[in-house]
Formats: sequence, structure tokens, C-alpha cells
Amino acid sequence: MKRFKWRIARITICIVLIHVIGTIGFVVIDNYPPFDAFYMTLITVTTVGYGEIHPLSQAGRIFNSLIVFFGVTLLFLAIGAMTQSIIELELGNYFEKRRTKRMIDRMKDHFIVCGFGRVGRGAADELLHAGAQFLVVDNNEDRVERAMKAGMFAVFGDCTHDDTLRDVGIERARGIIAALQTDADNLFLTLSAKTLNPNLHLATRVSEEESENKLRRAGADVVFAPYSTAGHRMAQSMLRPHVHEFLDFTTRGLGMDVRIEQVRVSEKSEFVSKTLQQTAVRRDLGVVVLAIRKEDGRMLFNPPAGETIHGGDHLIAMGPVEKLRQLEKLLTEGR
Repeated sequence: MKRFKWRIARITICIVLIHVIGTIGFVVIDNYPPFDAFYMTLITVTTVGYGEIHPLSQAGRIFNSLIVFFGVTLLFLAIGAMTQSIIELELGNYFEKRRTKRMIDRMKDHFIVCGFGRVGRGAADELLHAGAQFLVVDNNEDRVERAMKAGMFAVFGDCTHDDTLRDVGIERARGIIAALQTDADNLFLTLSAKTLNPNLHLATRVSEEESENKLRRAGADVVFAPYSTAGHRMAQSMLRPHVHEFLDFTTRGLGMDVRIEQVRVSEKSEFVSKTLQQTAVRRDLGVVVLAIRKEDGRMLFNPPAGETIHGGDHLIAMGPVEKLRQLEKLLTEGR
């Protein structure tokens, strides 16, 4: 797109330049009035052939011959370049859309980030850092290009339209992040997304507090208020600075190779029906199990060593990234 715009800009500059030179030349050489000089240049370059507006001297005809040669040549080159650019653009868009559609069709259990503003960029950066499969959708071409330059898969579209959501594979998606500019857009997106895929996990941002309940009623699983959350974190950094620092280390990996992750226990895992003590994950891997989310939705904080692990449970564990990956491998692989 930038190359197309730059090519059109150069063609426009050349056409304007030849008209400026022709106008000045007729004014200086044969004392044409400025408008008559411009009109004479215009009909010469476009080969209309109305004839001389005012009689030309020999010097004026020599100058007009140069205008005919260079101006007409430039005009034909401009028409050819514009035609070539349009064909290249159309073909490029066609093949790009086909390639994008093939890539989206192959995606499954992916995340969709709707909106690449400040909140959307933060969410997309975290997904990229985690190695998750996701794509960004925005109705602003500059933001789409910015996401692609950052190494993300991004497409141009309006997430409030059902057709756009279907095109990005919402029926096969694992979750969606609604980070559009207004609460009304996020509400509309939530309603559309939950209608197309009721099992979708949806997280959204909200600017006004009164919109939070509406978004939850619409089906949003998680609602974030960036301004109130930022205020809460700022107050926590004053009241409990070490707790705040610890949470940043474990959730954002600032300067430490320690993270908090959730890992689902497969029904085929060798850990099924074993207690935490029997798994010895703390001794063998150096991983601490902070909580267990049972399959029925109950959350057990600081579970005792005698707690039995069942298939479908989620372990909330903290430890080095590499050890957490080993734990995930143990919990998901069969016996």
C-alpha cells in the first residue's frame, strides 16, 4: 500500500511540475496571461488540439514542441504506471486475502484480540510472549500494520460485524479479548460473540463502572476496568510494596525466571488419583502448587499434601518457567 501511494505521489508531482513549467514558459516567452498559459499547457499535454490560443513566436513554438514531447510522454507513462499499480494492488489483495483465509482456516483453539489500542496491545504482547496462537483484528489499517510489524498475525475488519467474527474463526476459537474503544462496541461484540460461540471465554474492558453489570449480563466472563485497576495497583504499591513487587515478578517475569501458570490435568495423566505428596512435584521439580481449581468450579487455596488430584482439575502452580513446562508435560501426557 505504501509503495502504491508513493508511486501515485511521484506521478502527481511530475504532472504538476510539467504544468508549472509550461505555464511559466508561455508567460515568459510569449507574454501569455497566466490562465491562458496554463490552459495552453493543459490542452498541449492532453493532446486535445484546439490550436494556439494566441499566436506563438518561433521560440514559443520550440518551447511548445518540448512540452508536447515531454508532457505527452509523461502523461502516457503516468497512465501506464497507474494501471500497473491498480492491477498489482488488486492482485496483491486477492492473493493476500486467500493466504490469510487459509491461515485462519487452519487455526483452532486460538485467541482473538479485537482492537489494537493501548489495552489490546498489552494483551497481544502478553499472548505473544506466552507463545499462544492468536490473531489481532482492528478496523484501522495503521494499527493492523503496526501489529504485523511486531510479529503478530493481524487482519483488517470490524469486530462488531458477525461476518468478521465468522471470518476469523470464532466458532473454533478458545477465547476473545474485547478491547474496542467504547463500552457500547464491547457490549455489542460480547452479544455477537456469545451468540456465535456460547462456549467462548470472553474478557472485555470497560471504561464506565455502570457498564460492568451490562457486560456481565451480556455474557462476558471477565470484565476489566483499566482505570480502577491501575488505581488499585498504585495504592497497593504504596501500602504493600513487597507484595506488589512479588506479583509483578511472578505474573510478568520482571527480572526473574519465575511465573505463575495454570495447568490442566488430563484424564490419562499418571498423576490422576494421586495426592500432592505422592506426585512430589515440589521435591522433584521445585514447583509450588498454590491452588487447585476442581472440575466442579471449587477453588482450593494452599491445598494440603493429602489432596487428591483428579482428571479435569487445574493446578495453579508457581516456579521456574522450564520446570512449569515439565509439569505441564507430566500432567497432560498419558501413562
